[in-house]
Amino acid sequence: MTDGLVTGIDSHAHVFTRDLPLAIGRRYAPAYDATLQHYRAMLASIGMSHGVLIQPSFLGFDNSYLLACLDAHPQQLRGVVMADPVNALGFIDDWHARGVVGIRANLIGTQLPDFTDQHWSALLSRMAALDWHLEMQIDAGRLNQVAPALLTSGVRIVIDHFGRFDPALGIGDPGFAYLTSLGQTRRVWVKISAGYRVSAKPANPEATFATSANAWSELLPAFGVDRLLWGTDWPHTQFEHVCNPRHALHDLYRLVTDESHRQALLIDTPAELFHFR
Repeated sequence: MTDGLVTGIDSHAHVFTRDLPLAIGRRYAPAYDATLQHYRAMLASIGMSHGVLIQPSFLGFDNSYLLACLDAHPQQLRGVVMADPVNALGFIDDWHARGVVGIRANLIGTQLPDFTDQHWSALLSRMAALDWHLEMQIDAGRLNQVAPALLTSGVRIVIDHFGRFDPALGIGDPGFAYLTSLGQTRRVWVKISAGYRVSAKPANPEATFATSANAWSELLPAFGVDRLLWGTDWPHTQFEHVCNPRHALHDLYRLVTDESHRQALLIDTPAELFHFR
């Protein structure tokens, strides 16, 4: 796939090889390769035409492999990089020209950044001017500590994986209630992806689906379908044994029964957010 009809956009996937340099202080690194060739074959196998590559946290700020993938298939792929706010402005125009549409902050288990400091403020301002987004993977319970500053900055905000509420609390997590309150801002998007990352029983597919369904029932009215996205989370790092892309897509069709909602989740909303149009 190089251009043409958009049949579906996978909004969240990772590519990497074992021989890439790893970030210092990483929490995890997989012992297998998830190459661009593998990813494109997977997309075709589930009928998806386009995809968004997210820089894995274990590769840190070295986005070279992701950028090479974007260079190879500029019509089919978009990218979200990780970046040091101290020097990112020096790279951002080049990244933009190569198909990068956002910056990722994976804040699980890390100290929260000060998004009001001079480096972040300047970067967020430039991101907003480019119509980029800041993608966050963050524990739902800490979202209220960073969201106000980001909303003030004017940048689009994308929240990973149903909002990463505490699996033990489910959608009763107060942080999830805070997330749903952000729907009214119209500046926040949420990825309907990787239900196993918020499931109290990730090895039980039906329990995971029930958790996802509970979250969907709250997110849809809070955000509207034009602020929700779907992704495979391929290759399901650390959960490879409980999910695969076909299963993820099957669950999406069980979850989202309205055809117009599927059209929005899989094509219309991600096409606009990730600059495929």
